[in-house]
Amino acid sequence: MTAKTTAIQPSLWYKDAVIYEVHVKTFCDSNDDGIGDFPGLIQNLDYLQALGMTALWLLPFYPSPQMDDGYDIADYFDVHPDYGTLSDFKRFLREAHKRGIRVITELVINHTSDQHAWFQRARRAKPGSTWRDFYVWSWAMN
Repeated sequence: MTAKTTAIQPSLWYKDAVIYEVHVKTFCDSNDDGIGDFPGLIQNLDYLQALGMTALWLLPFYPSPQMDDGYDIADYFDVHPDYGTLSDFKRFLREAHKRGIRVITELVINHTSDQHAWFQRARRAKPGSTWRDFYVWSWAMN
């Protein structure tokens, strides 16, 4: 290795990051329906950057029946319609990255909704099957 060559080091950006946690539904409502959304978040990226934050940590924003404040996720590949569309999220991500803002999404795969395909498959599966064992089943004793 010459003096001009350096070893590739993993990024340690998180050690000095200023992380701002955002619950999209409570941050900024762009369409006056009373619920925050990705367009509202996009409108405020310059403000958030001016605060000195370098990363946004988003609480769950996926489709959910909202029985557990959005942690009961029904689909990990989409956006809850109250918060906008998948296109809105992608636009938000592009705009955040243009400003050098990193985005962390809270992915809680151990919190699925009873509407999620994994749960529905497990519910229909026979006891002892691989699919059924994805969940812990218990019944209240009276």
